[in-house]
Amino acid sequence: MIILQASDVARRFSGVTFFEHISMQVGDKARIGLVGRNGAGKSTLLKMLIGETQPDEGEVSMKKGIKLAYLAQNSGLDSDLSVYNEMLTAFDAVIKLEAQMREMEAQIASADDYESESYQKLLANYDQAQHDFEQMNGYAYDATIRGVLHGFGFDESFYDRKVSTLSGGQRTRLAIAKQLLETPNLLILDEPTNHLDMETLAWLEQYLQNYQGALLIVSHDRYFLDRVVNEIYDMHSGVLDHYTGNYSQFMHEKEVKILSEQKAYDKQQGEIAKLEDFVAKNIVRASTTKRAQSRRKQLERMQKIEPPKNETGVAHITFSAKEESGNEVLRVNDLTLGYDPLTVLADPVNIEVDKQHAVALVGPNGVGKSTLIKTILKQIPIISGDIKLGANVKVGYYDQEQQTLDEKKTVLATIWDEHPLLPEKDIRSILGSFMFSGEAVDKKVSALSGGERARLLLTKLSMESANFLILDEPTNHLDIDSREVLETALNEYNGTIFFVSHDRYFINEVASEIVELTPTGTNFFDGDYDYYLEKRVDPAEIAAQANASEPVDVTNEQKGKTEMADRKQRQKELRKAQRELTAVEDKIAELESQKESLSTQLNDPDLATDVAKLTELSNEAQGIDDNLAELEERWTDLSMAVEELEV
Repeated sequence: MIILQASDVARRFSGVTFFEHISMQVGDKARIGLVGRNGAGKSTLLKMLIGETQPDEGEVSMKKGIKLAYLAQNSGLDSDLSVYNEMLTAFDAVIKLEAQMREMEAQIASADDYESESYQKLLANYDQAQHDFEQMNGYAYDATIRGVLHGFGFDESFYDRKVSTLSGGQRTRLAIAKQLLETPNLLILDEPTNHLDMETLAWLEQYLQNYQGALLIVSHDRYFLDRVVNEIYDMHSGVLDHYTGNYSQFMHEKEVKILSEQKAYDKQQGEIAKLEDFVAKNIVRASTTKRAQSRRKQLERMQKIEPPKNETGVAHITFSAKEESGNEVLRVNDLTLGYDPLTVLADPVNIEVDKQHAVALVGPNGVGKSTLIKTILKQIPIISGDIKLGANVKVGYYDQEQQTLDEKKTVLATIWDEHPLLPEKDIRSILGSFMFSGEAVDKKVSALSGGERARLLLTKLSMESANFLILDEPTNHLDIDSREVLETALNEYNGTIFFVSHDRYFINEVASEIVELTPTGTNFFDGDYDYYLEKRVDPAEIAAQANASEPVDVTNEQKGKTEMADRKQRQKELRKAQRELTAVEDKIAELESQKESLSTQLNDPDLATDVAKLTELSNEAQGIDDNLAELEERWTDLSMAVEELEV
C-alpha cells in the first residue's frame, strides 16, 4: 500500500531548474535509502515530501491519517523537561487513556445496578479501552522507554537531567530516540548516524530492522544502509533513479546500468555519424540525392538516446611521503588518558604502530579517542606513561573540529601561505583537483560548508608529504563519492596511518589493524572491522567471567595473525583485480563497437568496387580481432583471479 507519493515534482531557483520530473513512492513497510552527493537536492526533496515546501511543478500526496515524523540533519531535542519525562511525552495518549481506565475502574467498583444499560455500556467501554491500551503498548511503555534510552547510551544517571543541559550530540540522539518511541507510520531521518558510536549504531540497525512502519533514510553511512534498507533512490544530475536492494546491490546495478546506457548511446552516435556523413556526401549528387534525403528523414525520425547522466567532478586526492620513517612509528606505553588525574578516561593505554600499517582506533563516544590523538600531538599533557614517535617520523594531522583552519583567510591563501615558493598557477591547479576552481578559491573559510572545509583540510594534508597521517574522523562532512576517493588515496599511500572513524565501511576498506579503546585500557585486533566484530569480547561477558574468578582471554589478536595478514593482502589484491577487470571489460566493449562499425562499412554497397578501401578496413578489423583475442584471454585470467580471491 502506497502511503506517500511524489509525482513529477520540480524545484526551480531564480529561473534555474534544480531538478524536475522527480517521482517517488513509499510503501507502508518500505525501507528506503536516499543517496546522492552533497548539494544534489536530497534535503530539498525531503522538505517537499513532509509538506514544509511546495514543489514548483507536480504534486506530493499522502494517505489520509498517516502519522509522519521527520528529523533534520544534526537537529537536537529542545526541552526544559528531564530526559525521562521528555520521553514520556511520546506516550501522552497512552497515559491519558490509562487515567480514563482508572476512572472507569472506580465507577465499576462503586456501581450497584449491574443490570442497567449504563453499567453494561461502562463495561463495554472499559473492554475497548483495555484493548486499545494493550495495542498502544500501554502495559510496557516504561520498559520500552528504558530500552530505547539504554540503546542510545543513556543509563539511569541521565533520567533526571534536564535535556537543555546535554551536549548537542546527546540531544540529537535523544531526538532520534523520541521519534522511535512515537512509532510514526513513516519515519524520515536525515543523516541519523551522526553523533552515534559503533555500539549505538549496531543497536539502531537492529531496532530499525524490526520497525513496523516505513523508513526513508538519507545517509552517507554505507554499512548502515546495507543493513537497514532494501530500496535505493539515487539523486544525481537533477534526476532520481530507483533501485531494488541495499547499498552494495545498488552500486553494482548502477555500474551495469551506466555501462549499458553508454554502449547504447555510443552505438547510436556511430549510426548518426554514418547517416550524417552519407547525407553530406550525397545530397548534392543527382544520382544519390533521393537516398540522401531518405537517410535525412531517417535521422529526423530517430528517437535520440540521451548520454548517461553520471555526475563528474570528484576530488582527486593523493597522499605521498617524501621520506621514509623508521620501522617503529608510534609507541604508547602504560598511558593514563585524560585531561587531569581527576578525570581519567582510560588506563592503561598501550599502542604500537609500525611503518606502512593502517591502524584504526575505535571505542564508544566519550572514551577519549580524540583526547588520545591530542595527547600524542602534545596538545594535552601526559598524566602518566610514555609516548614516543619513531625515527624520522613527520606527522600530518586531520582535525575533525577543523580548528586548524583560519576563518579569515581565503581558500587560496590557506594553501599558498604555507607554500609561498610555489607559483600561483600550481596552487590553483592543486586546489582544482580538490574541486576548488574559479571564484571558489577566493571564498573565505568562514563561508565554506562542512564538506568544503573537509576538502580544504585534505588539500593541506596532501601537500605536507608527511609519512605518518593521524586522522580524526576524516569522513565527517564527506559524501559517499568523496569517501571512496579518500579510501583509494589512503590505500595507495606509501606512509603510515593512525585514524579515528565511526564509518565502519571506511574502516573495513582502510584498516590493517584495529585498537579498541576502553576505560580499562586497549585491546588489539590484527584485522579489519569485520574481523574485530568477529573476535572482540563482549565487555559484559568479561565482567561476568571476572566476577566468577575465571580467567578471561581478551587477547584474541594473538591468534591467527598470519591468517589475517594474508586476508588483508587478499582484499587489496581483489580490489586491484576488480579494477583491472572493469577496465578490460570497458576496452572490450569499445573494440566491439569499433568492430561493428567496420563490419557495417565493409558491407556498404558503395564500397564494393573500392578494393583499396576494403583492404584497409579488412586489415583494421583483423587488428581489432587480434586485440580482442588478447583482451578476452586477459579477461578470463582476471575473472578466475577474482573468483579465487573472493573465496
